[in-house]
Amino acid sequence: MIRQQSFKNNKPTLFLVATPIGNLQELSPRAIETLKSVDTILCEDTRTTKSLLDKFEIKNNLVSYHKFNERQMCDKVIEHLQSGQNIALVSDAGYPSISDPGNILVKEVIQQGYNVTCINGSNALLPALVCSGLDTTHFFFYGFLDSKETAKNKELETLKNYDATLIFYESSNRINETIKCIYKTLGNRDIVIAREITKQYEEYIRGTTEELSNTPLDLKGECVLLVSGLKEEKTEIDETIKETMQDLLNHGYKLKEACQLLSKLKNINKNELYNHFIKQ
Repeated sequence: MIRQQSFKNNKPTLFLVATPIGNLQELSPRAIETLKSVDTILCEDTRTTKSLLDKFEIKNNLVSYHKFNERQMCDKVIEHLQSGQNIALVSDAGYPSISDPGNILVKEVIQQGYNVTCINGSNALLPALVCSGLDTTHFFFYGFLDSKETAKNKELETLKNYDATLIFYESSNRINETIKCIYKTLGNRDIVIAREITKQYEEYIRGTTEELSNTPLDLKGECVLLVSGLKEEKTEIDETIKETMQDLLNHGYKLKEACQLLSKLKNINKNELYNHFIKQ
């Protein structure tokens, strides 16, 4: 067991700092203070992060940390922590390690016994979800689907029976192809495209997978795709079914036996039948 009490020990800390996804005013005062106070800031693109720091007059040491050098950088970061330094990790936008580098480093820092804590802020999936109009009770975030159609269809196939709202990230130049794959694999469902969240050209496109698969879209920027989960269609128990059930019961069938037989005769889920008639 590893127990971390982030603010009750003096261990060096890796701060995961969420950065704005469009509107720079969403960088919190706590994030600004953290980026000022740490010894080093790890970032995907030093040019992007420097622009953000300049906006808030933050002067600090920037070190490039991205998916191509992530494993090599882990040892260097651990050395910094061993020397008593605090480190911040940021991505170009949103949370580090959510469809961005960071997870490998977090695991290593935890394993070495140092603190890992998060400075909350902007992300794309939650604003897209709460504004989508789709069910927010349960949701499943998948991230980016494979860029190749065959692999993408296989990934979607594993998700077809999920009853939670499905959330994907997708680039605008693949959006039309991906919607066609979703329609082909998951069938006709409600779908929402959210793009440019918090920016001037923020847009939500709501419709069905059938409708949007036949409507080519010319979009820019990265998009969040939200798809309604699988909903079981309940069969209407009409008078004919009720009469057949009564005949079966009159002929001595027990309710469970009658439901099994009626399920085969009428191609209706036997549990659905049983749940209906047990209440009668």
